[in-house]
Amino acid sequence: MLIGKVVGSVVSTRKDEKLESQKLLLLQIFDQQNKPKDQYVVAVDSVGAGTEDMVLYAAGSSARQTTQTDGKPCDAVIMAIIDSWDLGGENVYEKWA
Repeated sequence: MLIGKVVGSVVSTRKDEKLESQKLLLLQIFDQQNKPKDQYVVAVDSVGAGTEDMVLYAAGSSARQTTQTDGKPCDAVIMAIIDSWDLGGENVYEKWA
């Protein structure tokens, strides 16, 4: 699992039929210390994430392991919205802070 922040959405009127009605979001990748990287990924949203949410996502073949993405041509899926995380006993991120 990887950490990302929802920074936008992707709209596509023409796409593979298996991706019809799938919400696509643009994620900026973050490291475990809550520092942004200059990397982005488009992911299928399986949990109802929104702009500015910090999320856990899976990439590669693992992205096709959710009920919503099983058998679909996707390489990244959002599978959780993060409430908080800590690193070495110190709070790194708190959604409600």
